Amino acid sequence: MNSLHQERKRGDIFVVSAPSGAGKSTLCMKVLETFPDISFSVSHTTRPPRLGEQHGVDYYFISVDEFRERIKNNLWAEWAEVHGNYYGTSCEEIEDNLNHGRHLLLDIDVQGAEQIMRAFPEAVTIFVMPPSIEILEQRLRKRGTDSDDTIAKRLENAAGEIARKDLYQHVIVNDNLEQAQKDFLEIFSITLK
Repeated sequence: MNSLHQERKRGDIFVVSAPSGAGKSTLCMKVLETFPDISFSVSHTTRPPRLGEQHGVDYYFISVDEFRERIKNNLWAEWAEVHGNYYGTSCEEIEDNLNHGRHLLLDIDVQGAEQIMRAFPEAVTIFVMPPSIEILEQRLRKRGTDSDDTIAKRLENAAGEIARKDLYQHVIVNDNLEQAQKDFLEIFSITLK
């Protein structure tokens, strides 16, 4: 068959969720280093940038009004309010990547993941768990970026997120980073064969 008439293979979508501090970002970075043909989906947020974060790289930082306008116009594939801030992934970004045969990695919270699972049932879903709530608290305190109140809120949210882990196809306990990376990368390797 003439290659011009061959249908392009649609990309794969990977959804990764975890409580704050479970090591999800570290694992996602390893995937992006290992698989250069996977694109990272940059989410939008209304929260202020943290030190070192860049607009369009880490997040698209937008106003609450702009975010709400996009909700009203149904432009989000998923969105949620988390810790008092809005986060969302645009429909346009997902469809553009998948329709051009690019694989897409979404690093999103449980609320957003549930929306993506409904909209894209073919998505590969992975939940990263801390070994325990106590270790999660140690990791959050070690970061040194959150107040005691914020840490308490994150731990409360983590319990609810962990309770929903069975919605995911794969669950990885990040007790040993080397083993977690190996298990995590294996999921991508098998899917991309």
